[in-house]
Amino acid sequence: MLPRTAAGWTIAIFGAMAALFGAVGLIAPGVVLDSMGFDALEGQGRVFLAASSMASLNMGVYYLVAAATEWRPFFRFTVPFRLLTLAVFSSLVIFDVAPASFLGVALWEGAGAVATGLGLAYDRGAFGARQAISR
Repeated sequence: MLPRTAAGWTIAIFGAMAALFGAVGLIAPGVVLDSMGFDALEGQGRVFLAASSMASLNMGVYYLVAAATEWRPFFRFTVPFRLLTLAVFSSLVIFDVAPASFLGVALWEGAGAVATGLGLAYDRGAFGARQAISR
C-alpha cells in the first residue's frame, strides 16, 4: 500500500497531513484556532470549523487512496487546483479578508503543487530519471 512513485509520495504525504489536521480540528478545535490566529468561535463559527475539519479529513483519505492506487490522473488534476488554492488564499490575505496566518496554508498548497508537479516529471523520466510507471 506504499506509494511506488515520487508523485505518489507527495500525494500520500499531503493526504496524511490533511487527514491529521482534519482529525485534530474535530477532536481539539482550539488547537486549530490557535494555530491560525483565531479567537474562540461560537455557534455558526464552530459549525463551520467542524465542517472544514471534516472536509480536510475526507480529502486526506481521498489523497491516501489515490496514492495507494497510483491514480495518476488524480495526481495531475491536483497540481493546477492546488495552485488555484494558493492564489485564492493569498488573495484573501492580501485583501485583508483573512488573517496573515492563512498565508501559511496558501504556501503549503503551492509547495505541494510544485512537489507533485516535479514528482510527475521525475516519474516520466525528466531530469534523467528512469521512468517509474507508465502514464
